[in-house]
Amino acid sequence: MRYASPMDANALKQAAAEAALAYVEDDTIVGVGTGSTVNFFIDALASRRARIAATVASSEASAKRLRDLGIPVRELNDTDGCELYVDGADEVTEHLAMMKGGGAALTREKIVAQASRRFVCIADASKLVGVLGNFPLPVEVIPMARSFVARELVKLGGMPQLRQGVTTDNGNVILDVRGLAILDPVDLESRINQVPGVVANGLFARRPADVLLLATPAGVKTYKRPR
Repeated sequence: MRYASPMDANALKQAAAEAALAYVEDDTIVGVGTGSTVNFFIDALASRRARIAATVASSEASAKRLRDLGIPVRELNDTDGCELYVDGADEVTEHLAMMKGGGAALTREKIVAQASRRFVCIADASKLVGVLGNFPLPVEVIPMARSFVARELVKLGGMPQLRQGVTTDNGNVILDVRGLAILDPVDLESRINQVPGVVANGLFARRPADVLLLATPAGVKTYKRPR
């Protein structure tokens, strides 16, 4: 799907972000992801800052934006998890498996998502795909293992490339892997995670979203994962 201007895309992102407010309950801890769509959610969440207990951020950038808006931020270790986690996606299927990591925050995003009781993905309609893999798969790697991991990813059929000039909040590097048609995202997520030196990869299939709020020109559509 193509949009007439960036403003159109931003309007859809904002619509999805604001729809997520319906899932925010009073006196709870809200996990907050990273990215352009999530920034709209953070801005909208400012209107609820007095009603929630706190937030947990998946990146330093999101934590700063939250604090700048007067929204309390806690460390995940100081909580027993989050009632809700809201994050975007680079790609998402109707089964709510996702590819994430364009903002290089995939590891912390995975941690907060796993520690949350409900995961709501917010995205515009351009992110919905039938099969994951058109967007390069990000893999966070310990620096000393970069070349070894890259060779292992080639064996899996991918074409890895170092993301230049990027160091994650954890002090690691990102390999972006092209050329993958990801027909079984759960299996591939597990296989990549088994490679020594891999911290995490951008497939969110073992812990997919529970709800997808997909903004389209006709309105925000809701997809729910069967329980």
